[in-house]
Amino acid sequence: MADAKTDFGTNLPNKLAADPEKAKSVGAVFVFKVTGDNGGVWTMNLKDNPGVTVGDAGNADCTLELSDESWQQISASPGSAMALYFQGKLKVSGNAMLATKLQTILA
Repeated sequence: MADAKTDFGTNLPNKLAADPEKAKSVGAVFVFKVTGDNGGVWTMNLKDNPGVTVGDAGNADCTLELSDESWQQISASPGSAMALYFQGKLKVSGNAMLATKLQTILA
């Protein structure tokens, strides 16, 4: 099971590069703040220039805060995000409805 550093450093950038039009269809910029040993902060642009950059680029439409353990659950099963949200293990700020569109990229 991939950790957040592997997903944001390699897996997700490769997935976005393989189908940039699918990424652009989400139409939002997300910031992920992942805590834990394999955590970090990443900006995922799914709007005009699909890709992942390290750090908070400051232009997020939606910010997600979670642990690396919770990220691994979402990575393995994107549908688990809603349960994690209701358990208080995933915090969403900004336009929370955009977060539901992430499943198209993560699945």
